[in-house]
Amino acid sequence: MSDDLLLDVRDLVVRYGPVTAVDGVSFSLASGETLALNGPSGCGKSSTALAVLQLRRPDAGHVRFEGRELTDLSDRELRPLRPRLQPVFQDPYGTLSPRHRIRDAIAEPLKVQGRWHPADGPARVAELLDRVGLDPAYGDRRPHELSGGQCQRAGIARALASGPRLLVLDEPVSSLDPSVRAGVLNLLADLQDDLGLGYLFICHDRAVVRHFADRVVEMREGRVTSG
Repeated sequence: MSDDLLLDVRDLVVRYGPVTAVDGVSFSLASGETLALNGPSGCGKSSTALAVLQLRRPDAGHVRFEGRELTDLSDRELRPLRPRLQPVFQDPYGTLSPRHRIRDAIAEPLKVQGRWHPADGPARVAELLDRVGLDPAYGDRRPHELSGGQCQRAGIARALASGPRLLVLDEPVSSLDPSVRAGVLNLLADLQDDLGLGYLFICHDRAVVRHFADRVVEMREGRVTSG
């Protein structure tokens, strides 16, 4: 594990009307490390993840990514940082548009970021599919033509296309069969070793957390109880 501090969250608060979903949560994460947020449904894990990603702006607290305070930035100022801070969500079919072929979904971040070149772009997409253990021929398929595990691998490939340093993994294997789950977790471990990625791993399953995470932050009712 690298000693480089990648993410530092301090006194995070997220409210939905009168309900405080996240109440003073603090933790830090280094490059190459997996930090798990563990706790029952409704404890504030996913709201914390959305606030880290700035997809839900926190009501108070600090989120520093690579030393930069994200909560002070406008949406326009956040845009160039978003490729380095990528989500992988629970529902792989909901992540990918049913209208687009897998290759187009993976190419989209490259095009949005101005990194798509017709001469080598298709080869880059094929490389990403191969990296996540999918035959590049799967790029011609649409999400409904893939299994859940294959679709989640395609979602991971799409996240990798941006060249991230941090993946926010929100229950990425909870909808998968146990045998498929193990394969996806092994893939994530291999990618972390190869690329030095940091993982914020949101999961309610303690057995999975114990197997996969370097450190665990336990949450209950919006607060950190240990970790």
